Amino acid sequence: MTRLAGTDALVTGASRGIGRGIAEGLAEAGARVAVNHPPGADERAAAETAVEAIRAEGGEAMALEGDVSDADSVTEMVETFESAYGPADILVNNAGILTQSRLTEMSVEMWDEIMAVDLRGVFLATRFVLPGMLESGGGAVVNVASQLGLVGGEELVHYSAAKGGVIAFTRALAREVSPEVRVNAVAPGPVETALLDDITEEWRQEKKASLPMDRLGQVEDIVPTVVFLASDDAAYYTGQTLSPDGGDAMH
Repeated sequence: MTRLAGTDALVTGASRGIGRGIAEGLAEAGARVAVNHPPGADERAAAETAVEAIRAEGGEAMALEGDVSDADSVTEMVETFESAYGPADILVNNAGILTQSRLTEMSVEMWDEIMAVDLRGVFLATRFVLPGMLESGGGAVVNVASQLGLVGGEELVHYSAAKGGVIAFTRALAREVSPEVRVNAVAPGPVETALLDDITEEWRQEKKASLPMDRLGQVEDIVPTVVFLASDDAAYYTGQTLSPDGGDAMH
């Protein structure tokens, strides 16, 4: 499949989980892909493994370090990307973290950490990628939100608020930069990745039981939607939120 042939994509938080799946899916569709990872030897090694997997399938990719919550780090990351590939045609804001707490027990630090990565990170990466994208003639931004940004989640007020912010950010930015740049979001349901490691088993079982599809999602359930929104097949989509979520948030 080559529907993204000739395009260059930056995927944040792509060393593992959904982000890695997205990076591999974009590469399979023909894009050159930068696999962003946060600082740290383990994350760097995971990103290199993802890059090697893409290259083994005939794709082109590079690992790219950057802390999406830090403006200087994101600026450097985008400069490195553009030096190697030129302005991005595709930006996928996937980087995110997840913790669990009732609001009455939540520390200010926990709230701020979620907002820094899950919402501020989307702003920063988009803010510094967008000028080059617009100057080069356009592109596509795909923001990975969550169905909890639509319906909310008990003990996940901070995460729900951040992901709701991502959805609002998507709609507002789409009005600013379309038609040159299309801006859409994907709002997955709970997906079987390491992101759920800190979530209680009770929560997992209750969530599974509530889903019409009777299972938690897999990475491969999410990737096709992102590839679609990044491609010209979605040429008339902007400001939209698509929800591969097993029927959790019907809207």
